[in-house]
Amino acid sequence: MRFDVVTLFPDMFPGYLSQSLLDKAIQAGLVDVQVHDLRNWSRNKHRNVDDRPFGGGPGMVLCVEPVVECVESLQQETSPAGHVVLLTPQGRRLNQPIVEELAQHDRLILLCGRYEGFDQRVIDILQPDEISIGDYILNGGEVAAMVTIDAAVRLIPGVLGHERSNQEDSFSNERRWLEGSQYTRPREYRGHQVPEILLSGDHGRIAQWREQESFSRTQQRRADLLRNQHPETEGNPPPAGRLSRQRSEDERDGAGGST
Repeated sequence: MRFDVVTLFPDMFPGYLSQSLLDKAIQAGLVDVQVHDLRNWSRNKHRNVDDRPFGGGPGMVLCVEPVVECVESLQQETSPAGHVVLLTPQGRRLNQPIVEELAQHDRLILLCGRYEGFDQRVIDILQPDEISIGDYILNGGEVAAMVTIDAAVRLIPGVLGHERSNQEDSFSNERRWLEGSQYTRPREYRGHQVPEILLSGDHGRIAQWREQESFSRTQQRRADLLRNQHPETEGNPPPAGRLSRQRSEDERDGAGGST
């Protein structure tokens, strides 16, 4: 999967790209991240890409010409042309289903805003997918681009050490619930014990316990997820093992071919 990041501050990215799983994915050829300085498409000798807003007001606005010409140049440079994403607080709020949607594209072109944002004609001409990472304001779209890349890369086959990891994360399972509690060594610390069920070796009971933990945590912390997607379970625990059994049936049904 390829990511093209268009930014005024390309030096923000090398440190991020050289760390952890993302660096390994790049080295393995699973991910290609290209960072482009928008100033390279400036039309003046000072390499300015912003100007004062018509009608007055504070701040500066990113000009339409360099942004549109940059994106068109990148699209012509290599195929596929790419899905254009504009990071903006006015976009649809990023969540796991949207991340899964974005990860289906072979290429994303991410536009990082600054100052007072983009000239409206950038949006009118390019018709980008406008994405927000939350109801708050950042200094620019670079951090939002990193969030988008990080979330999407996890879904690329081969990136994670265990392929089931991204299926069992919060929001990532078929029910979109929060992940339950996790434990590792030691078995006891300052009087706090690991639940005995996790030491039993009974994988069926452990699966049911984790399912109940996931439901309880979601009910306590994000009840909206139950209301929005599973109204029949709101306020009531799921039948023991129901979702675990359904997962096994789905895996068995899909064993004959890819989807």
